[in-house]
Amino acid sequence: MDLTLEHPGDHTYVRSVSEEGIRIAEDLYTDPLILTPDSVITDWPVPGGRDISEAVLDSVLDLEPEILLIGTGKAQVFLAPELAMSIYRRETGFEVMTTDAACRTFNILVSEERKVVAALLPPGFNP
Repeated sequence: MDLTLEHPGDHTYVRSVSEEGIRIAEDLYTDPLILTPDSVITDWPVPGGRDISEAVLDSVLDLEPEILLIGTGKAQVFLAPELAMSIYRRETGFEVMTTDAACRTFNILVSEERKVVAALLPPGFNP
């Protein structure tokens, strides 16, 4: 699904999401990644949506986002209650959704100059 027709400014943006992966600008990513308005971090060590742990999220939360978007692939996978509480304790807003929804939301929030971070599992990712 194409998300943008043109480059919307000087920040990181998601161009499309498909079974092939996540296209950011002209690059295609097929492994889990972290997006910020300024960068793409490709070494996010999460094996799958059900395997997101506090240790895995610490590196994301250390970026101090105002809002954290978690894209869990093709299907929405909710976080364990204790993991959600650990995010709340850091006073960070967060949403868990499918990856395509997280990418659309990321693009909107970045265009509003919000301090957003997206932790994304590509829809076709199989560890």
